[in-house]
Amino acid sequence: MRLVQDFSPRVYRVVLAQCRDPELAEEVTQSTFCTVVSKLSEYTELGRFESWLFRIAMNRLRDEMRRRSRQALPVAEDTLKAISPAAEQQESPAEGAEVMGRLHELMAELPEAEQQVLHLRHVAEMNFKTIAQVLDQPLGTVLARHFRAIKRLRERMGESTMERSDDV
Repeated sequence: MRLVQDFSPRVYRVVLAQCRDPELAEEVTQSTFCTVVSKLSEYTELGRFESWLFRIAMNRLRDEMRRRSRQALPVAEDTLKAISPAAEQQESPAEGAEVMGRLHELMAELPEAEQQVLHLRHVAEMNFKTIAQVLDQPLGTVLARHFRAIKRLRERMGESTMERSDDV
């Protein structure tokens, strides 16, 4: 089915970025497309198909995460690399890994809503309007969450860099 070929890699990547479990990501992706196929006749062209599809995927993941009683969503390396190209610009791989590790810790501290926006923007490569549709949130809310998340990460990364340089 062409629909699955066209969209499943992106759905899988964004789900994997949120849950960091390849088996769960595959399960949620398959479940998403089963739902899409079963509800395709009910779909009306009110919005973009892509938004509808990703909303289903995010709801499936959220339901599965609740079912598994997990509280915090781990952060994917793809998201971290997209947010902080500075990690790849370090002089040594060890320094880059240290920056990525710190960024991973800081991102895990962000509220889930901000993490979702970052994953959808930087892993699924969605524009903000589509993210707003997927999350069923106003565009201003999505933009504010993204801005706040990036600002927090940059501030905290700056603080951690300053702390390390003071120790030397």
